[in-house]
Amino acid sequence: MLDTRTYVQEMLGRFEFRSGRELAKSAGCVAVAALVAFVPEHAGLTEEGRRALFILVLAAGLWVTEAMAAFAVALVVMALEIRLLGGLGRGGVETEAWLRFLRPWSSPIIWLFLGGFALAKAASRTGLDRTLASRVLEWSGGRPGRTLLGAMGLTFAFSMFMSNTATTAMMLAAVGPIVAGLRRDEPFAKALLLGIPLAANLGGMGTIIGSPPNAIAAATLAPAQPIGFSLWMLVAVPPSLVLAGVALLYLRHRYPAGVARIELGGLAHPGEEARRLPRWKQWLVMGMFFITVGLWMTGELHGIPLPVVSFLPITVFAATGVLEDSDVRGFQWDVLLLVAGGLSLGVAVAETGLARWLVGFVPEGLGKMGLALVLAFLASGLSNFMSNTAAANILVPLGAALGTAVDPTVVVPIALGASAAMCLPISTPPNALAFSSGKVAAREFLGPGLLMGALAPPLAALWARVVL
Repeated sequence: MLDTRTYVQEMLGRFEFRSGRELAKSAGCVAVAALVAFVPEHAGLTEEGRRALFILVLAAGLWVTEAMAAFAVALVVMALEIRLLGGLGRGGVETEAWLRFLRPWSSPIIWLFLGGFALAKAASRTGLDRTLASRVLEWSGGRPGRTLLGAMGLTFAFSMFMSNTATTAMMLAAVGPIVAGLRRDEPFAKALLLGIPLAANLGGMGTIIGSPPNAIAAATLAPAQPIGFSLWMLVAVPPSLVLAGVALLYLRHRYPAGVARIELGGLAHPGEEARRLPRWKQWLVMGMFFITVGLWMTGELHGIPLPVVSFLPITVFAATGVLEDSDVRGFQWDVLLLVAGGLSLGVAVAETGLARWLVGFVPEGLGKMGLALVLAFLASGLSNFMSNTAAANILVPLGAALGTAVDPTVVVPIALGASAAMCLPISTPPNALAFSSGKVAAREFLGPGLLMGALAPPLAALWARVVL
């Protein structure tokens, strides 16, 4: 009897109250979405448009409340589109009716991201990223100002081509010995621990593969106003560099170093696995990095599409053994699903008449600049409390719809605004990693986060207007 009671208690202990809360939040989101989409008359909106509105509001609710994983919401979106908009169950179903919602999974932007994942994983496996980090930090000579500049600069550069989460984890590990060697009350430690996630978030703005919101914006613009790799950099890198410079000055002023020189002797170096790999593999990764990025940036000259270029590092690293099957399994497939779900949501918004209907709610005197600012600030604000990819999935299709034509001067600032959200430890994974060190308080993210959130939308909107 005692064994039976123990067994029952163990089984009951496996039930989580959290599952019940998530189910309740999901049911609430469904109810709200149904009320918004089907109860009012919505004059001028077709039945398909109502169904698309239901899916849009439901997705927004699920993403905001975090009732389920963000990538799971993307799958729910595609499944509902196939069922409610793809003609299933109505007889005489045409393949094209539902297949259009799955095509984003094979979108060229997905392959572009895969190329970036391959470069990042190869750099990590061969220790190239940690080698460069150590060299840059050694260049500082132990001077606090140069050390902070070097750490933020390298983080910014890595995050343009690697996951900003992976970059932050790598850089925090690299500077760990520096922080450990400082006095407990030394302000410079906080400057370093805050500077790395700030630079990672800002660096991700710089390229199409730097952040999922960028990919969503680029894919949304592709049919009407395609934007290449180098043009995106021209639009995004200058404002992100200005923001990084402001962040550097803020941290140096807010957390002035109390020492003239810091100890660099304990810098983290490449791990055992990297040391066991042949040296030529590291050189191969470095060479492929410059070739791939060079081809991405010069696409207008040679005419090779960006996703086709991505096949080069993927194929070479797989064929030479730089990447193994376990490395490929470690790619961020959830991010790709989330991007695909957002693009699929954009298809529904555009093709069901919902986009044209939403245009009627835009004030006539707002103009392109005003619209870009409003949506960029909204993206920045929302992204402090939810995934910036999810925020972009909601707002980018709306920004593309609210005008006479798809306009990059409106769409691009939305993506950049979404990446500028960093007021809270939960706002971005890099923030969460820095907060988990236990050496920075939650309130210390608020100052630089508010500064970035206030400056990024106008900077992005103004510069996009100049360049595009």
